[in-house]
Amino acid sequence: MDFKYVIVGAGLAGLTMAERIANVLDEKVLIIEKRNHIGGNVFDSYNEDGILIHNYGPHIFHTNSQSVYRYLSNFTEWNDFWHRVLTYVDGNLVPMPITVETINALYNLNLDCSQVEDFLKEQAVEIEEIKTSKDVALSKVGQDIYSKIFENYTKKQWGIDPAELDTSVISRIPIRLNRDTRYFADRYQGMPKNGYTKMCERMAANKNIKIMLNTDYKEVINDINYEKLIYTGPTDYYYDYKYGKLSYRSINFAFETYDKERFQEAPVVNYPNDYDYTRITEFKQLTWQEHRKTTICKEFPCAEGEPYYPFPTKECKAQFALYAEEMKKEDNVIFLGRLAEYKYYNMDAVVKRALDVFELMTKHA
Repeated sequence: MDFKYVIVGAGLAGLTMAERIANVLDEKVLIIEKRNHIGGNVFDSYNEDGILIHNYGPHIFHTNSQSVYRYLSNFTEWNDFWHRVLTYVDGNLVPMPITVETINALYNLNLDCSQVEDFLKEQAVEIEEIKTSKDVALSKVGQDIYSKIFENYTKKQWGIDPAELDTSVISRIPIRLNRDTRYFADRYQGMPKNGYTKMCERMAANKNIKIMLNTDYKEVINDINYEKLIYTGPTDYYYDYKYGKLSYRSINFAFETYDKERFQEAPVVNYPNDYDYTRITEFKQLTWQEHRKTTICKEFPCAEGEPYYPFPTKECKAQFALYAEEMKKEDNVIFLGRLAEYKYYNMDAVVKRALDVFELMTKHA
């Protein structure tokens, strides 16, 4: 087989690159995907009851990048969707992220925006050098809110104490000194009107794009003549675990369907202190599908399984740095995406990264 470009992985990074190569360069490209579907972790499907679910947990599109929004809008229309999350604390549901409404609900207060700023300053712990996620939380919200909302949720999510995690983990959670209870404040937010899988299928709908599913690229790559490999899989696997296996956090998803139209008060409810799961998602509240039944998903973080989240510790970063040195030596391989770069990317960021990499690649061609 002859292809100028071969892409390993049919997630958003791989599909974006394939779509650009096929449509802009008018070149043939082969995508090799180990799963039985395209779309990576944004894959959605209809379950046996006919309810559209996100098979790998909830994915909500949000971005401040006009270029990413416009690019993906070529392949889908959007439902204008503003994501809202509630957190179950001390027997009550409070808005997440932390806003004026959250503080008032937690402490049965009636503070305004300026008063909440003073309240949080009083709670905050003074820390000389912020090194960990625990330091971030304590310096912003203090010990009590850290204990109620952040500490146990983070332990469940990562399996270790926040004091051992990089600052990036809790820094991603916004704290607002206003009454905006939307989970994201990005300029562009929405859900693909017909689902993510339909969007991904349209991205791949070019005769120049060939896709092999259910295939480990190592089983076939030696039989393919190609000029450029775009690799979006785990880097440690690419190098046959030369420097050991990189650590990832995985999730077990438990789906339950109920014979009622609605299960909970918000699309996602977090459980920092109760139960073994971290959160429950109700998909109909994301997709706006009308159905007399509803399907929910409980998430149980775990150490083994599909690699979802690169482990944000100093040791893991140092281990990946060894692989990164090997990656620099590659002439005809591009490493792209969350797994290949061992970096947490939101959906929009991985699309933006792929678009940028494509531009660089074509400039240097």
